[in-house]
Amino acid sequence: MVLFSVAFGAQAKGFPDRALTLVVPFSTGGGHDFTARLLASKLNSYLGQQVIVVNKPGADGMIGAQYVSRAKPDGYTIMMSSPAETVIAPFLYKSMSYDPSKDLSPITLVSTTPIALVANPSFPPNTLPELVAYVKAHPGKVDYGMPGVGSAQQLAVDWIERSTGIKILAIPYKGAGPATIDVLGGQIPLASVGMAPVIPHWKAGKLKVLCIMNNKRLAWLPKVPTASETPGAGAVDVVQWMGLFAPAGTPAAIINKLNAAVEKVLHDPAVKKTLIAQGVEPVGSSVKNFSIFLTHERKKYAALVKASGISV
Repeated sequence: MVLFSVAFGAQAKGFPDRALTLVVPFSTGGGHDFTARLLASKLNSYLGQQVIVVNKPGADGMIGAQYVSRAKPDGYTIMMSSPAETVIAPFLYKSMSYDPSKDLSPITLVSTTPIALVANPSFPPNTLPELVAYVKAHPGKVDYGMPGVGSAQQLAVDWIERSTGIKILAIPYKGAGPATIDVLGGQIPLASVGMAPVIPHWKAGKLKVLCIMNNKRLAWLPKVPTASETPGAGAVDVVQWMGLFAPAGTPAAIINKLNAAVEKVLHDPAVKKTLIAQGVEPVGSSVKNFSIFLTHERKKYAALVKASGISV
């Protein structure tokens, strides 16, 4: 046992000695992609090696997650992940090619971002109460985009649907970026997405935000109402988050080294300012606290998926 510890310690001491790959299991243009690229650009100086971002979208994030779960557990392949492929998927799919709780090792909770219900400016409703009334007056004629079947974004809308008695057709996309683009172009009237890809378009008046899915208003978005403020909508509280994972079996010393490097980046004032301006709130956590967080998330989403009746 001592020999193994010494070996892992030596391995971590020389780590990294070449470029790392940071996998984003979603397409370019979304919050995960933006945050991953910012993180990668700063990690270079702390790790002494280049961090290359590679997008592997598809199957609600599971293609990228499967790729990372099968990678060599040496710390050179890591993933910027979401609740979809690391927490929610096991409750949606009867069969999966990987087990997130067994095949992926948590490194740190990178950030959280509110999920927003956004609309094209030409869409009549301007608030969630107005949307509820509009959908009731136009049954079966309103749809919305979201990044993947059973995603946190869809489950948040499902919560509202069940509470208010409305039904909006869900259209799955490969990421928040493409869904946001289609709302901008008028292909769809609504989308449930993280705030990151929305912020610049919202500030420019090209999108309107009907509500966020937090249970309380955010200090940096004081004028944006929460879904739970709408009578009958229920206590909606679903937040999108980004976490860093490595393949299971990655030595603890390397996990801790990556955790420490990411912590330094997230505490950089310039990085914090950039992320918050994009609707992303940096967090950073110990490996232990991230693991505890994941346990709570699995319990929450198990209940939400069951209540939704969504299955794949």
